[in-house]
Amino acid sequence: MARAKKNQAFTLLGEQVAPGQRRTFELEAAKLYTHSPLTINLEVVNGVESGPVLLVCAAIHGDELNGVEIVRQTLAKVDATQLRGTLIAVPVVNVFGFIHKSRYLPDRRDLNRCFPGSQRGSVAGRMANTFFNEVAMHCSHIIDLHTGAIHRTNLPQIRADLSNEETAKIANAFGTPAVINASLRNGSLRSEAAELGIPVITYEAGEALRFDPIAIAAGVQGVENVMRKLRMLRGKRVRKQAEPVIASSTSWIRAETDGIIRAQVSLGERVSKGQVLAYINSPLGDSECAILAPRSGIVIGQQTMPLVNEGDAIFHLAYFAHANSLVEQQLETFIDEISDMDDELKTPELNNE
Repeated sequence: MARAKKNQAFTLLGEQVAPGQRRTFELEAAKLYTHSPLTINLEVVNGVESGPVLLVCAAIHGDELNGVEIVRQTLAKVDATQLRGTLIAVPVVNVFGFIHKSRYLPDRRDLNRCFPGSQRGSVAGRMANTFFNEVAMHCSHIIDLHTGAIHRTNLPQIRADLSNEETAKIANAFGTPAVINASLRNGSLRSEAAELGIPVITYEAGEALRFDPIAIAAGVQGVENVMRKLRMLRGKRVRKQAEPVIASSTSWIRAETDGIIRAQVSLGERVSKGQVLAYINSPLGDSECAILAPRSGIVIGQQTMPLVNEGDAIFHLAYFAHANSLVEQQLETFIDEISDMDDELKTPELNNE
């Protein structure tokens, strides 16, 4: 085996981080009305040996909080003296939205539709331009952490353009049992980074404005899995994982009437064509509408608010070329393993003092 090459100092925002060191930075993204600067905080962990430059970022949508905790736990586990390559960790990209517990920026724009941005654009465009040029462009790989929107929850899943070989490699390595082969969406970090040849995967899990222990534990493990696949981490390999199953397509099932919804299925559940997913009733109960599955699939997203208007997206189904029972079995195993892992993290060590 070839001897590992010593790393070089890593330069970001005009400052250097020596090999084996870590350093925090403040990237000025905008100013408040008071002219006080609003900064994106990030940490660079530069390993002692050369390797990839991995960006792990969260809260591009300011109300999506699971990723913030995933970044924190990842940073707590990484040792610069045992690292190959460089980790750039950004817990909160959309600081405006994070402060206001909002998905959006003050101009009501979605930051993840504004990349690569413009120096002369809106607040969203300028922030996207700053983050993209000052941070994202310096990376070789990116993991973008997301959740469902407010009042919607997502089963842990990876979305990626699997036509790119390097992207598919890290998507499969992350370790979710289902991977969505998702086309690139203009203006997203994933799309614009891909234009520069930077592979990006998006981790979706949980709900906005909520901490989901399983989604967080799965995310922390997934980031570590990718770092091991990229040979950024030393030590023993994690046990062999089952190959993720690729979804051939997905679709949202919408409410056919207004009312109060009573879900009959839950996240990760296998459903058959024609199966009742939910009933929608009027408040008095004098009318009822059954929502049926148009095809057999797996529930990967679900509205959590029991009040719906006609046309609201209430269930997100993924469809697989493989047998749905195989996907469901892998999901059950995955959730059991992640739940056990989360319990271990919560169990304090015995203290003999």
